[in-house]
Amino acid sequence: MDEEDTALRLADTGSVATNLADLVTRQAETQPEAVALVQPRPVRRTLTWAGLDRRIAAVAAGLTAHGLVAGHRVAICGPNSIEFVVAYFAALRAGFVAVPINPESTATELRAMISDSGARVLFTAVQQPLEEVHQIALTPEGLDGLAEVAALPVSSPRDPEALAVLLYTAGTSGEPRAAMLSHRALLSHLRSVASLEILDRESTVLAMLPLFHVFGLNAVLGSWVASGARLVIMDGFDGFADVVSGEHITNLPLAPAVLARILDDERAVAGLASVTTVVSGAAPLPIDLRDQFTARTGLRVEQGYGLTEAAPGVSATLGGEVLRHGHVGRPLLGVEVRIGDGTDPTEPGEIWIRGDNLFSGYWPDGRGGPAEFGWFPTGDIGYLLDGELFLVDRARELIIVNGFNVYPAEVEEAISELPAVESVAVVGRSNRRTGEQVVAFVTGADLSVEAINAYCADRLAKFKRPSLVQVVDELPRGVTGKVRKGVLRGLPGM
Repeated sequence: MDEEDTALRLADTGSVATNLADLVTRQAETQPEAVALVQPRPVRRTLTWAGLDRRIAAVAAGLTAHGLVAGHRVAICGPNSIEFVVAYFAALRAGFVAVPINPESTATELRAMISDSGARVLFTAVQQPLEEVHQIALTPEGLDGLAEVAALPVSSPRDPEALAVLLYTAGTSGEPRAAMLSHRALLSHLRSVASLEILDRESTVLAMLPLFHVFGLNAVLGSWVASGARLVIMDGFDGFADVVSGEHITNLPLAPAVLARILDDERAVAGLASVTTVVSGAAPLPIDLRDQFTARTGLRVEQGYGLTEAAPGVSATLGGEVLRHGHVGRPLLGVEVRIGDGTDPTEPGEIWIRGDNLFSGYWPDGRGGPAEFGWFPTGDIGYLLDGELFLVDRARELIIVNGFNVYPAEVEEAISELPAVESVAVVGRSNRRTGEQVVAFVTGADLSVEAINAYCADRLAKFKRPSLVQVVDELPRGVTGKVRKGVLRGLPGM
């Protein structure tokens, strides 16, 4: 591939970015004293572009002084914060591979991801019981200590195909696996978003979506640094109304669950006066929620469709009409979409995608990546009509809770470890606040819902735990003995 085709051109300098961290340097050179980051709570803190660039350079040098070399993995586990942003870009600037991890992961899950990725360093907001990895506090003091280590300045490796990020997702079997995203993939997505012209240096973007999730990491954080806008960082919904109004937020990228919370909060609705753009992503957007939000606030809700393996963008409604149920917009610039074998795109079939934004396969050997001629099967069902993409269903049994993937097999395996459990089936049900909820049907003697919930609390991350557990006499099965999950989804209360 030609470097001009795969890298993001820096319009102000004429140079070409080959490492995502180059974009921070661009902003520091062209608007050094402009505020780049704001963290309003608990005490308001700000950082200019020049200050951010210096901070990233110092932390990158400190990591290098600890003996890390290009290609080594650096895990980051913590809430949204200025420190998360600095650690992420410092890892990339030095040529390391960032491994963002959900801070709600259990100790077992965290250990598995650290072991699988081979991370040498873990930036963490809370000290973890892990002896096999060097831990650095994801706090101002923790980064201060690292930045004070004497070291020569580092420069970004100039290979856009170099691995930038490992993002853990769940495979179809429920086993966690890491998608390998190169700088080329990340930058390609940012070029696609830039063509929509929704962000500029006058914009103020809210970063409330988790930065360890691909939507928060590249659709929000990446788009911010490419545009030179101001980023306001929040962790959780508390204080939403005050932050949005006080910081004059213009762009709200949110998960559907947060849209529902806004509608339940009069102060939050009243605080949206400065907002011009609302984008929903990371989970399916119920059409009734979309319509209710617009009717109540006067703001159109744009929707994006994507996946971790696409860094993450596939399509968006921005710049076009919002159509009927399932509509997720036109494919982004540089992204091709094919339905099934391509013979009849208007007939629902598996969605295949192709583009420079695609990942390089799953860690560590690249298996499962784009197939012949660069096409990748998303596992989702959809169709195309007049160039517009409509999402019909998830082809596999994926449950999406607040934008996070939950695979029934993983939850079923955990519950099955209880000695009294004979069989278990897990399905998803729609929920206005979270998109979907996890529901478990369990058979076995002397079982209690309380015992199952208590066991899941120790074994599974919070978003993976069942919201509803039903102890039943038997599970509906077909002639082959396979559980008929469609019957379970049709039961009262589902």
